[in-house]
Amino acid sequence: MRRSERVRLTVVLTVLATAAPTARVRLAAQAISQGFELERQGRVEQAAAMYESVLHGDAASLPALLGLERVLPPLGRLGELLPLVQRALLVDSGPQLRALAVRTLTALEESDSAAALVRRWAAGRPGDPAPWREWAIALEDHQRFDEARNALMEGRHALGTPTALAIEQGELEQRVGDWPAAALAWATAATDAQHLPNAVSQLEDAPVDQHDRVIHALTVPGASIAARRIAAELLLGWEQPDRGWEMLAATLDPPTPEAGLALRRFAEQATGSAAAVRRVRGLALARLADYLPAPLAARMRAEAARALLDAGDRTAARAELAKLAGDSAAPAEAKSLAQSALVDAALADGQLDSAASGLARLEADPRTSSEERQRLRYGLVAAWIRAGRLDRAEDALGPDSSVEALALHGWVQLYRGELKEATDAFRTAGPYAGDREAATARTTMLALLEQIDTDRNPELGAALLVLARRDSSGAVTALRRVGEHMGSGRPDVLLLAGRIAARLGGGSQEGTALDLFSEVVRSGGAGAAAPAAELEWARILLRQAKAADAVAHLEHLILTYPASAVVPEARRELERAKGSIPRS
Repeated sequence: MRRSERVRLTVVLTVLATAAPTARVRLAAQAISQGFELERQGRVEQAAAMYESVLHGDAASLPALLGLERVLPPLGRLGELLPLVQRALLVDSGPQLRALAVRTLTALEESDSAAALVRRWAAGRPGDPAPWREWAIALEDHQRFDEARNALMEGRHALGTPTALAIEQGELEQRVGDWPAAALAWATAATDAQHLPNAVSQLEDAPVDQHDRVIHALTVPGASIAARRIAAELLLGWEQPDRGWEMLAATLDPPTPEAGLALRRFAEQATGSAAAVRRVRGLALARLADYLPAPLAARMRAEAARALLDAGDRTAARAELAKLAGDSAAPAEAKSLAQSALVDAALADGQLDSAASGLARLEADPRTSSEERQRLRYGLVAAWIRAGRLDRAEDALGPDSSVEALALHGWVQLYRGELKEATDAFRTAGPYAGDREAATARTTMLALLEQIDTDRNPELGAALLVLARRDSSGAVTALRRVGEHMGSGRPDVLLLAGRIAARLGGGSQEGTALDLFSEVVRSGGAGAAAPAAELEWARILLRQAKAADAVAHLEHLILTYPASAVVPEARRELERAKGSIPRS
């Protein structure tokens, strides 16, 4: 220590010794602040001297003692702290100084003294877990994990409750990487339901290769309800929602407030977009409705039905909707929501007449929002169209002139063969009506229609309706037959038929696709269909491992149609094709 610093320290000691009590407190605080600043600057020896100066005036100054606990170990002088702490305990035997004494004795490897201090501390405060907790943490900090575990076991026995120090044990087992033991400890802690969220959040960090071992530990025969509920939430978070729900459902009888809380937590955690996650959310909400009073139960059941419908479990959804419909105490808005969900279910099942009847009831109900009525009506129109019942679709649209209605009107006219009216409707609707998939389908069809110079073609409309009804094989046959008798637009219709056949795959359909692409390339002229067909032709050849033939077609495409929009794709396919040809 430099002479100037020794002089300053002497002054501090003199002032602290002679100052009045109030001034001494203020000066001690300043000395602590100076010590901390010296510590921050890395001047730990000077900081230690400053903290020691405070203890001359206040032997039990906790900030000064804690400062020494930080700076003495790097100086190799930790042994100097023990007598200072022991002297402080004569003045103040509060828990913070006792904890410091335990840490100091443990760090100095005076195990017997540390144990004796903890036991005296615990004897004076029966029922307080702090002595055992501080001892275990001190041992953990020095990597003495077995001793820490023994300290926790002794503390649990002394406290006399099976859940005592369970959280500390769980944290210890995690620290040493024993995840099954950690799971058991956290399950013990979660016997008190308020600790269940913390247990899940701690255990969900287990490495993937430990997941099965953790779940096994939590679900062995005789496992507690708390353990199985932790397992249920972990499985949900580890992308096994169905198994998680089965685990939780087995803990719900008899119904208790804790079971209701577990259901609510599970439903809140089931937030993913996957169908399985939505389904278990719906099932959890449906069970939770049984725990709630009538008005809340009805709303919960309606929400459950919506989640189940979104997940595609229409059977379970209808069961909840039936309960809701028969609930005389259900609020009107909940019943309206249920009716809306029933329409969705009928549409999904193809029960269009039932969906139409349900929609009529909703449209007569002023509580149903106009947006919801419109959404369901457009869904029904689309379903009528796919079913080929075009007159019903047109009637359902009525005088609606919105862009969404115009887009649907365009499909009706297209399948009737009114190509010009369909083209006009698609153009007016623009690219933003409906969702992205609908907009893409409309844009693709508009590109086809723009190649055809006739206003009407009922045969083409009928062939496209076969495609809309998801009969791809039938659509290939119908489009090929129509295309072979067309003038303008012929290559584009045959290209569409070929693409559908190629998607179907299989030897027969691939052969049909190759015939169609060959015909388009041979007779397509300078339009966009010919290069697109040759690209599709090359892709089939690549799938058939005929790379050399594919290369020939791709090079022909690039040289013959240099301005085509498909040339960049053709170049990428060419590189892939060349890479699959062995070098000679």
